[in-house]
Amino acid sequence: MLGKLSAAWARMELVAAAVLAVAVTGLILLNVVTRSLGAALFWTDELAIYAMVWMTFLGASAAVHHGSAVAVTILTDALPPALQKVSARLVDLIVLVFALLMVWFCWLWFAPHMLLRAGFDTEVFQGETFNFIYSEQTTTLGIRKVWVWIVVWLFSAGMTLHGVANLFRPAIRPNMGEIE
Repeated sequence: MLGKLSAAWARMELVAAAVLAVAVTGLILLNVVTRSLGAALFWTDELAIYAMVWMTFLGASAAVHHGSAVAVTILTDALPPALQKVSARLVDLIVLVFALLMVWFCWLWFAPHMLLRAGFDTEVFQGETFNFIYSEQTTTLGIRKVWVWIVVWLFSAGMTLHGVANLFRPAIRPNMGEIE
């Protein structure tokens, strides 16, 4: 059940990442065309950067599910099979700990409990915490940066889900794209 939920979440992450990759390409092409016509749209640069950031975070989370993240396996390849299984479990555990630490970091950064205590009044929240996450604006788009940074929550939640699911999978997974 957990493995299926992780797989479904990873599929959604990859679809979103693919759409964002196309968006980055389209935005850069739009930028090239408008600049060559002398009517540059400066917001396209910023939006392309944010789309690439989202794509990267979502793709990295999905890579944890698929076990296709970049890895240096020179040490683990030399281990006997029993120790390879232990090492794979240790890596899964380290990834899960990292994901949980990211959730904690998001909790501290976004401070939803403090925002709630301030009655969702961002000015009161800022005065109490000196945290301007909910009011800082993007440079050219004019939207609040919190909408850009929300991807860190999605990344953390996805990695936590994939990390837990990986602990319940068989210890040795095939290496994706391994050179023989």
